[in-house]
Amino acid sequence: MVSLGSKMNGTSENGYSNGSVHSINSNFEEKLDELRNLMGKVDGDPLRIVGVGAGAWGSVFTAMLQDAYGSFRDKTLIRIWRRPGRTVDRATATHLFEVINSREDVLRRLIRRCAYLKYVEGRLGDRVLHADEILKDGFCLNMVDTPLCPLKVVTNLQEAVWDADIVINGLPSTETREVFEEISNYWKERITVPVIISLAKGVEAELDPEPRIITPTLMISRATGVSIENILYLGGPNIASEIYNKEYANARICGAEKWRKPLAKFLRQPHFIVWDNGDLVTHEVMGGLKNVYAIGAGMVAALTNESATSKSVYFAHCTSEMIFITHLLAEEPEKLAGPLLADTYVTLLKGRNAWYGQKLAKGELSLEMGDSIKGKGMIQGVSAVKAFYELLSQSSLNVLDPDENKHVAPVELCPILKMLHKILIIRESPVQAILQALRDETMNDPRDRIKIAQSHVFYRPSLLGQQS
Repeated sequence: MVSLGSKMNGTSENGYSNGSVHSINSNFEEKLDELRNLMGKVDGDPLRIVGVGAGAWGSVFTAMLQDAYGSFRDKTLIRIWRRPGRTVDRATATHLFEVINSREDVLRRLIRRCAYLKYVEGRLGDRVLHADEILKDGFCLNMVDTPLCPLKVVTNLQEAVWDADIVINGLPSTETREVFEEISNYWKERITVPVIISLAKGVEAELDPEPRIITPTLMISRATGVSIENILYLGGPNIASEIYNKEYANARICGAEKWRKPLAKFLRQPHFIVWDNGDLVTHEVMGGLKNVYAIGAGMVAALTNESATSKSVYFAHCTSEMIFITHLLAEEPEKLAGPLLADTYVTLLKGRNAWYGQKLAKGELSLEMGDSIKGKGMIQGVSAVKAFYELLSQSSLNVLDPDENKHVAPVELCPILKMLHKILIIRESPVQAILQALRDETMNDPRDRIKIAQSHVFYRPSLLGQQS
């Protein structure tokens, strides 16, 4: 709750003195002007930024930009798109009302805008609330405990994107292709090419005419015809609510140098440090892989009563599999260090995929409920398990297993991925079997798997549609 005294003595809600706020605002305006100049914007023509998709991270990311740059209304226009019509159930409306009443700053904001009464009515059941409506007041349906700033919400996709300069893909990877194929219809007569920042973490497998992995940035490029040079990936570590509440965080924006360096500067905030990196492949693939192994991490945590030893054993094995897999996809993959390691760690520790694994292990969720969970959104690790397993099962990708002295499909050297596929996809093993995979006496030292990846002719450029 924000105290009245803090505002009266010149301290803002963010904890900065008025002088500091002025300095920070000046810095934001300077960064905005630099990006506007790079994109060829003239006075009177605002930089148009639109978030596509309003899940937890997509909403928070757009809200952070609104907080930082929204006051410069003659220079930028920030909006978010979400599908219309989704209603808020009675229990969520009641909880939302409790959140509002517990936050003095939110309560005042809604009363000042004459919006408070609708939440009272929604709680009592006399009014239907819609997800796009509450987003305008700063509430994301997947994260109602963390009030955001009010957002300009657009429910017509054409209106949202047709003239956008920067598009933020906040959709799950499973929805990215479909939505951007529709977007491409609205960009056919564009003169300028937009810049797209993808937050999506997931992959698809394409087996014909040859095995390939399809990442969200590639999905977007295929769907829209926008060059991959104009499409970037931003990865964590990030837990959406913690970042919006100004917990200190790092991130990397990856892609072509022309855009990644200026965008890293533009996105950087005192609590959200953004670096840039040219290795789009490793970061985006790791973004999908970490969700795969996070589900297993949640299972192990629940089944071992949060045993630190068991979780660390799992961490050693799953990260070695991740390294093994990225060596198939990138000739010189970024090492699993710094933000890449941190992103993996935080997802295994507290992400929605780890939560899902815990709930499955405790019997509080079942596989029959699907991978779109109310209040959490899409559990992207499930589809990624299927994609990576299918891809790495192809005999055309066979690698040498030095212990057996024979060639095997890469998935045979990834026992955790194999077990997750048995549990989640073909459902022939119970959740408890994840521990069997860890306790297999024949399992090699994780270091051996990394040595195999690093010491053989391993890289398969065709997996990403590149020439050998």
